[in-house]
Amino acid sequence: MNTYEFGKALSELNFNFYSGVPCSYLKDLINYSINECDYVMAANEGDAVAICAGAAVGGKKSVFLCQNSGLTNAISPLTSLSYTFQIPVLGFVSLRGEVGIPDEPQHELMGQVTTELLDTMKIKWEYLSLNYHEAIKQVQLANQHIENNQSFFFVVRKDTFDKVALREQKVDRSDEILSKTILGHKLNQYIPTRTEALQIIQQEAIENSILVATTGFTGRELYAIDDLDNQFYMVGSMGCASSFSLGLALARPDQRVICIDGDGALMMRMGSLTTNAYYGPSNLLHILLDNHAHESTGRQFTVASVVDFAQVAHHSGYRYTTYIEQEQQLRDELTRWFNQGQLSFYYIQTKLGVPDQLGRPKTKPYEVKERLMRRLGTITT
Repeated sequence: MNTYEFGKALSELNFNFYSGVPCSYLKDLINYSINECDYVMAANEGDAVAICAGAAVGGKKSVFLCQNSGLTNAISPLTSLSYTFQIPVLGFVSLRGEVGIPDEPQHELMGQVTTELLDTMKIKWEYLSLNYHEAIKQVQLANQHIENNQSFFFVVRKDTFDKVALREQKVDRSDEILSKTILGHKLNQYIPTRTEALQIIQQEAIENSILVATTGFTGRELYAIDDLDNQFYMVGSMGCASSFSLGLALARPDQRVICIDGDGALMMRMGSLTTNAYYGPSNLLHILLDNHAHESTGRQFTVASVVDFAQVAHHSGYRYTTYIEQEQQLRDELTRWFNQGQLSFYYIQTKLGVPDQLGRPKTKPYEVKERLMRRLGTITT
């Protein structure tokens, strides 16, 4: 079918934000979305789902594109972010390895189980029709599901879309970006507990700011300090906090978005640093609390002790990175960022330790989402 006509029909339903990972079956729809819409090239499929979810909370109707082999990489955020928080995603997944269609051997099994995976995840789906008029009816049905907070996926067969040439893209990546970065010295003079660092971040946050806390104790401790309507607690989707924050920051440039990450989570999806840096929203601050451990699962060690995260962020293209060495420095850096913006990365080494009898958020995940969306004005009920 005509890809531009199909894309235009999606746009008329306000689906203008896309994220995904390349796939030969979907390349023409991807080219269309890059040419005509907001498209975020994710480091992996799970990141793409989280980016779409963040954009959706920010008021954008988002579209997720992936090859079926990558669907398995997206299972965690689809089941523990999109489903749990009732953040709907309109998905297009290719059917590589379709039974009876010659394909590469690595696609054989996924071709057999793609639709079974969608069924298992309780995601409504249909094969996308090759007929334009039938496909538009399907999209209208899918839109009804999306507006009812239910994800909907289309399984796309080979040669569904006609060719779309990708326009020349301006690559915003230069030495000038890196020259703006200022690195400090990792002296370890200031090693707070996680709660102490979170208290300062929460205290210094200004009115139009959103705090996104990674999974595990980080979100639970932030909730315990004070449960505020500008806070979003990732109860699953480990490693997706910064991708979610990126989508939210891009969708809402009027807000200051602070992603509070952990060492284990960041290492799980470190490729997200490059995506964040490429799109580089000035309203995104990425703070890493590094205790070298998976503390919420029993203090198993991470390999964070051999990673200089600030340097990784710096060389990934973050505009400003620094090591936090004193409490007052953290306060001063937060004030500077709130006043000036700029995609930034703060590294804070933290002590092991959890407050006594730390509870879990009593607010349900979808209620946290709806509360934040009401604050942002993206829903009014």
